[in-house]
Amino acid sequence: MKIAVVSDIHGNVLALEAVLADLKSEAPDLVVNLGDCVSGPLWPEDTAAILRDTAWPTIRGNHDRIVLEDPIEKMGPTDAFAAERLSSESINWLKTAKPTIRLDGEIFLCHGTPDNDDRYLTEKVEGPKGHLPDEETLLAELKGEKSPIICCGHTHIPRVIRLQKTGQTLLNPGSVGLPSYEDDHPNKHKMEAGSPHARYAVMTKSERGWSFQEKILPYDWDAASKEAEKNGRLGWARALKHGFFGPLS
Repeated sequence: MKIAVVSDIHGNVLALEAVLADLKSEAPDLVVNLGDCVSGPLWPEDTAAILRDTAWPTIRGNHDRIVLEDPIEKMGPTDAFAAERLSSESINWLKTAKPTIRLDGEIFLCHGTPDNDDRYLTEKVEGPKGHLPDEETLLAELKGEKSPIICCGHTHIPRVIRLQKTGQTLLNPGSVGLPSYEDDHPNKHKMEAGSPHARYAVMTKSERGWSFQEKILPYDWDAASKEAEKNGRLGWARALKHGFFGPLS
């Protein structure tokens, strides 16, 4: 059994196309999408159109929820850009995304934590950066979720974490379309993958158990950066070009 896990595409259709090309050679039995599909100053409708055709099981991310539920005038620029450009077909597709999904009783899919799409599971914000949480923090954030494998996104930082007390594995595939960002919640901080590549993960079950592979793919990130710059988002432009957040120098 081979499962590909994608997350946090954020409207970056060029990065998504690189993942799709790589998936042809990987030939997984299933692809799952952990959400935050379209929000960003890039190509929200083009991205949604591709995802509509894939029919991948899809989780609703926090930005997907905002695009669907908040008035445009109350959205930040990232979500408003997407909301103003999505077709009715894409909005209806996004409405089909689920808060969480269970696969065969063994795998649990969520965007943030099992009960909150806007909380980090595999990062703990201390100072200006995210850091690997300790096991007690991770167990507390799971809120009793017992699935052997828990797949989450939201942080944009790839992680594979095995909990000693429970034997559970937490997988975060990183972000397909946005390798770094800045946020004010719970306090001002940056998440930075450190390179501009598109990322996803592949998990494969054999007689010895599950193995995990991080996929790190080149694509035309200069074009993505220029698109963000054209749309007035210089922080995004540098993030897409370099994997670090900040204005273009």
